[in-house]
Amino acid sequence: MDYGPAPESTKEANAWLDQHGRRFGLFIDGAWSQAATTFATSNPADGSELAQVTQATNEDVERAVQAARRAQPGWVALGGHGRAKIMYSLARLLQKHARLFAVLETLDNGKTIRETRDADLPLASRHFYHHAGWAALQAEEFADYRAVGVVGQIVPWNFPLLMLAWKVAPALAAGNTVVFKPAEFTPLTALLFAEMCQQAGVPAGVVNIVTGDGAVGEAIVNHPGIDKLAFTGSTEVGRIIRKATAGTGKKLSLELGGKSPFIVFDDADLDAAVEGLVDSIWFNQGQVCCAGSRLLVQESVYERFIAKVKARMQNLRVGSPLDKSNDIGALVDPIQQQRIHGLVESARAEGCEIWQPACEAPTAGAWYLPTLITGASTSAAVAQAEIFGPVLVAMSFRTPSEAVQLANNTVYGLAACVWSESISLALDVAPQIKAGVVWINTANQFDAACGFGGYKESGFGREGGKEGMYEYLTPLSEDARPAAPIVAEKGRVKALEEGSPFAIDRTAKLYIGGKQARPDGAYSRAINGANGAFLADVGEGNRKDIRNAVEAAHKASGWSKATAHNRAQVLYYIAENLAIRADEFAQRIAAQTGSKDAAREVQASIERLFYWAAWCDKYDGAAHQPPMHGITVALNEPVGVIGIVCPNENPLLGFISLVAPALALGNRVVAVPSESAPLSSTDLYQVLDTSDLPGGALNIVTGSADELARTLASHGDVDAVWRHDGSAEGCAEVERLSADSLKRTWVGGAKGRDWFDAKQACGRTVLQHASQVKNVWIPYGV
Repeated sequence: MDYGPAPESTKEANAWLDQHGRRFGLFIDGAWSQAATTFATSNPADGSELAQVTQATNEDVERAVQAARRAQPGWVALGGHGRAKIMYSLARLLQKHARLFAVLETLDNGKTIRETRDADLPLASRHFYHHAGWAALQAEEFADYRAVGVVGQIVPWNFPLLMLAWKVAPALAAGNTVVFKPAEFTPLTALLFAEMCQQAGVPAGVVNIVTGDGAVGEAIVNHPGIDKLAFTGSTEVGRIIRKATAGTGKKLSLELGGKSPFIVFDDADLDAAVEGLVDSIWFNQGQVCCAGSRLLVQESVYERFIAKVKARMQNLRVGSPLDKSNDIGALVDPIQQQRIHGLVESARAEGCEIWQPACEAPTAGAWYLPTLITGASTSAAVAQAEIFGPVLVAMSFRTPSEAVQLANNTVYGLAACVWSESISLALDVAPQIKAGVVWINTANQFDAACGFGGYKESGFGREGGKEGMYEYLTPLSEDARPAAPIVAEKGRVKALEEGSPFAIDRTAKLYIGGKQARPDGAYSRAINGANGAFLADVGEGNRKDIRNAVEAAHKASGWSKATAHNRAQVLYYIAENLAIRADEFAQRIAAQTGSKDAAREVQASIERLFYWAAWCDKYDGAAHQPPMHGITVALNEPVGVIGIVCPNENPLLGFISLVAPALALGNRVVAVPSESAPLSSTDLYQVLDTSDLPGGALNIVTGSADELARTLASHGDVDAVWRHDGSAEGCAEVERLSADSLKRTWVGGAKGRDWFDAKQACGRTVLQHASQVKNVWIPYGV
């Protein structure tokens, strides 16, 4: 017995299109513009034209940004409850018109009606319900934060409405206003959503929707009136946006590509894993950034599992996406079809086996049959590149450690699946995989309460959950930062006493791998005191010294695996040993900077170490309870290796305030101390040696802040760079150079920071910079 046809009616969707004359303007300031220059949006299943949509201009983007700017204070003034009511109305309207949205999405995108109806629409409305709750709770849960302002949002064509909900809902909840650009291929459901905004009573200018090609997105990215950008799309475009926004002060979140592993151990329920695989790679024709496109199967069951996969593929139904009995719909555009075909043929040319089920795809439109590739090497293009289509690449592994190694053998880090009946094995493997989301014995689970986002070249930032709300908020303490670094009030600098340990002539070396090391270039620079007198020479670090420090940091991976309690004990110990030598350090600070508050700075540094030691075992994750029968555990993981360029002012306190939180959360650090007053940091070597800090956990390289920051930002094995030395151009350069590997950055720009002020130098904002959230989905009872 076979499935009969079950076509979905397009009557209401076509009526809506006809009502607008199949011609759409822009939605700006609560009103529709007349359609001017237009382009066609088509049905990918048959190539037929659906409507003409306006190509926005730079002037249109300007009008949208101005409208959003005017509306933003009023939207904030409406209050949490007022915003929550309107967002609740939007959620209800999405439910009320769910069938119309689902059919329109299928017509415009090519995905099956079962997916738009049963996955996209319920989750879109769920996001507005969930974030209506955050709006109501904002004054309580985010009391120390404010809305960012005007947000520019750019989304791809694979989940047009769902991506809109993921981005617009948290932005509105936080009090921001939005300039939203849907994908050129799939603008229709965003335009229908604009009508829902009118019906829900969204104030004019709060939501603005501008359609068009990449030039419109570029205008949004480059507009000086945009305070934050949220982009979902390709890694290549993400790099361009990171470079374009460098030095502008715009807040940025990027959700980019993926090459997600789907790991099957020999004790897994193989039949269930096959069904999970279908949902993972052939959902939405594989046009999913987190698709499980790399199948890794334990060698002992590899042949049996591949046979089951082929049998299941043979039963996948390919055809009209409006037929509710079909599994595989159309690709979004013939361009995508050609790209997928080229990658598959490259694998064939390399000797891989290409297997497809014996079925025929429709002749009209953009189609590609589900495909299985075996025999590919780990370096093959199909094993490394994001294909973004219904193509699965399979390979085997022998041991769990090899599975982890293969899973992490990618520049991406978005998602992963682990299948095993041993919960101990699954929960051992999941934290080792470098991905922002790990599904255990399930696949492609999403919920508004659970954050989603990646590591490495999959981007940074999170969508959904509380961490997703922080993306659209700014700490109030940022508004209190001084316009420039604070120069310490100087007193009379005393001459060094004969008995002082600093009185002898010496050259401070670098500190790499727990040992003092001479700089590679054998050069040094003289450090003079506040009174102009020579104090000491310090090593002039260079690119090779940074390379050695980064290698030492990677070898110190045990610091990340140490218990939070043990990390806290080490920080407490550093504080104790610093306290013993407090007078010496105060004398050194005074000699370098002439500060009247040298003793106060040392005491504040000791207290700061205690503060971050206290946080070590208290920055817990969360256990979410999504609609799935199970839990989602949000883990706060270390970022990895962080390069930190420290401020010139408060050379000890600024150093401690940045390095300590990074160490507290298990990161390893390559620190560049104050360029003008580095001796307060080099004097710490002996303190570190006697405080049980493992070699390589903290490495200190003195020298030019510009040159060393440039090297850190360009280094492929550095996971994040922080720069807080007050250099506007230096901070912009760090952001530009970080785009190549899409590492995270935290820069101070030209503004200063009061390092004595706990609100500016401490708190959850710093913890968020020092960590990344991994969501592990754990079903139970099923």
